Amino acid sequence: MPQITDERITDHPDVADVTLQGVLEALVDPVRRSIVRQLAEAGQDIRCGTFDISVTRSTGTHHFKVLRHAGIIRQYYEGTSRMNTLRREDLESVLPGLLDAILVAPDVVS
Repeated sequence: MPQITDERITDHPDVADVTLQGVLEALVDPVRRSIVRQLAEAGQDIRCGTFDISVTRSTGTHHFKVLRHAGIIRQYYEGTSRMNTLRREDLESVLPGLLDAILVAPDVVS
């Protein structure tokens, strides 16, 4: 069984530090909204390399970091795989209904 640890990723904000401003700023980007939607639809944690996003690896890393710093996702290692989980309960406790509203809102293409 692979070892699970979050000791290598130490910059997750406490739930008390999650703000509406930070969440909205993180979710303004369509790639980040796509990551959040994929996590919500999967119903399980997902490895970084398996998301369907059309950006380079370094750009993807940036997007995951923004989501992590906003308190939207939590990352941890399972063996050598960086896993992602949606912090749904934390977000619901500080911003009730916001995540669900964002998940059902259509993306507008101009």
